[in-house]
Amino acid sequence: MAVKAPKAPSPAHCLRLEDLPNVGPAIANDLRSLGIQHPRELAHRDAFVLYQSLCQLTGKRQDPCVLDTFMAATDFMRGAAPEPWWRYTAQRKRIYGPL
Repeated sequence: MAVKAPKAPSPAHCLRLEDLPNVGPAIANDLRSLGIQHPRELAHRDAFVLYQSLCQLTGKRQDPCVLDTFMAATDFMRGAAPEPWWRYTAQRKRIYGPL
């Protein structure tokens, strides 16, 4: 059984997208497909715009939990404490309504 690498405790410790809390290989690949190569690039990006861009790029509506994950990652890179992606679900629904 493979052991997961620990996630970065702060933005300064993020060297790879996979170091971000909540981001595994699939989300990291999604971010790369959007042109994001380094976690620091997320600090100045809008999670909703990233989500919409991914939907457009793939030609299908992505699961809203992807937006929750993007929200968690962008907030973390802006200095917020690491939070599980599902803690962003209520905020996402409040801000964006049904997707």
